[in-house]
Amino acid sequence: MVEKETIVLGGGCFWCTEAVFKEVKGVTAVQVGYAGGFTDNPSYEDVCNGGTGHAEVLRVDFDPAQVSLPQILEVFFKMHDPTSVDRQGADVGSQYRSIILFSNPAQLPIIQTSLQKEAEHYRSKLATSVGALKKFYPAEEYHQNYFEKHPSASYCAFVVRPKVEKVRDHFPDLVEGDRR
Repeated sequence: MVEKETIVLGGGCFWCTEAVFKEVKGVTAVQVGYAGGFTDNPSYEDVCNGGTGHAEVLRVDFDPAQVSLPQILEVFFKMHDPTSVDRQGADVGSQYRSIILFSNPAQLPIIQTSLQKEAEHYRSKLATSVGALKKFYPAEEYHQNYFEKHPSASYCAFVVRPKVEKVRDHFPDLVEGDRR
């Protein structure tokens, strides 16, 4: 039986993160949602209002025999700006912060090593926070597979698609092209 691992990542709008990680070889499932805050069962509107403490995140299930956690983190760091505090591009607010939430304490040293390695590429300090996943709340159904459902929507065309293409170009052996 294949052991799966789970990591929860927030790097801006969860539509972008989901679209990128759906293409990574060895990723077996993804789900957009909310985590890292203090409000039970938040809605999208609650999270956008900024009073929940939650970030827009992606739960990534992966097969470590096919893709390692360091590879997952390398893709994560490439797809967003880990030095940006509470924003990614025009998306502003703590819900868009850079965050890694581990599901297993054994993941923490791997995350710390990846953060140290990544920090060498920037003059600014990394703003990515790290913590244990306490609770993941799935986002509403209309947010799931958003890029797949709305590839021509302006946000998808001008924000999501360039991130997907950047990761495809940078990691040709790690992504499976257009898995949609």
